[in-house]
Amino acid sequence: MSYIMVDIESDGPIPGDYSMVCFGAVLVQPGLEQTFYGRLKPISEKWIPEALAVSGFSRETCLTFDEPTQVMRSFADWLKQVSDGKPMFVSDNNGFDWQFINWYFHHFLGRNPFGFSSTNLGSLYKGMVKDVFQNFKHLRKTRHTHDPVDDAKGNAEALLTMKSELGLKIRL
Repeated sequence: MSYIMVDIESDGPIPGDYSMVCFGAVLVQPGLEQTFYGRLKPISEKWIPEALAVSGFSRETCLTFDEPTQVMRSFADWLKQVSDGKPMFVSDNNGFDWQFINWYFHHFLGRNPFGFSSTNLGSLYKGMVKDVFQNFKHLRKTRHTHDPVDDAKGNAEALLTMKSELGLKIRL
């Protein structure tokens, strides 16, 4: 099994009504050299300016991005290439990130290579330290910039630190 850290940016709170603008993924292994970045053309006329602003893109720029089917196919191909067995989806906020990736995979490819499971990095950390009020974000090395590859890398760094310094039993 391979762990894939994912981060997405969108122009609204839910897939279908709103669009995933871009996403980044990194294979969680020392060096964090295997990354994926996708920018997707909007699928809806609806968008919330404040939500889109987080990504740093304008609506006009988003309209020039790649077709979602092409991006999701490329992502599925990348997952197959870098994964040893079935990939495991991990993110800082999998309630948000997972819903978009899952919806887009099913809507545009008819299947999700991750299957039906995901892992929330924050919840994993809270369980490790036995305190629901704790936060893992101090374990990041890469600054959180809302560039989804940067953010996925920072979260992957935190997971690697949880393994190397906090004793998380995980095969990477």
